[in-house]
Amino acid sequence: MGRESLNECRQKQMKKERLDKILASQNFGSRKEVGAAIRGGRVSIGGKTVLKPDFKMDPESGAIAVDGNEIVFKRRLYLMMNKPAGVLSASRDTRARTVVDLLPEPYRRRGIFPAGRLDRDTEGLLILTDDGLFAHRMLSPRSHVKKWYEARLAAPVTEEDRAAFRAGIQLSDWTCLPAELQVLEEGQSPVVCVRICEGKYHQVKRMFAARGNQVLRLRRVRIGGLSLDPELVSGKTREMSPEECRRIFHNEP
Repeated sequence: MGRESLNECRQKQMKKERLDKILASQNFGSRKEVGAAIRGGRVSIGGKTVLKPDFKMDPESGAIAVDGNEIVFKRRLYLMMNKPAGVLSASRDTRARTVVDLLPEPYRRRGIFPAGRLDRDTEGLLILTDDGLFAHRMLSPRSHVKKWYEARLAAPVTEEDRAAFRAGIQLSDWTCLPAELQVLEEGQSPVVCVRICEGKYHQVKRMFAARGNQVLRLRRVRIGGLSLDPELVSGKTREMSPEECRRIFHNEP
């Protein structure tokens, strides 16, 4: 057997996982529960019933079915949510509803969490995943992933406000990096767009408060080159395509 064939065999072996672990990772229950289902003859691979929970296979190459229904194996989940106000950006909380509580059952698998956070009363684009490396890259300052917010304000903005945002707003505990402020709707209670390079606690609200203004409503509309799907209604979630995941790391103008 040649070197290439040996390497191929090793790679295939590394991809093999226990059947009970595969099903548990896809939210079919605990290891104990899926083990019982397997031993009970409810699971098949390629049309053949498998009775051993420790049976090993490559989950991306075999057709696994539970009770006759074939599952679509996904090693990692990448979700876009249109977060509503009043919900915590957390995986779990004993006292309040979280964004994970809003997920449809097929998405509530182990390890899913919000990549970054939005304040409880802030709405809009939120990414959830069970891929820690992806989330770390997205949130790392080295990636320079910018965020865009739409805000309705209590008072109009001035040219001095825009200049202050461009220079970097001085807060009590740190100075914000330069940001961009654009007016989308004029008036006594205007709608503005803010582009920031950071994402610190209550940052946008604190920036406007430092300028003597107040944010009445805040909504994140874009992360990097990825915009919130306009057809995704508040509180709903959908899977992201590989292209959408890549778009996050491209700060389009």
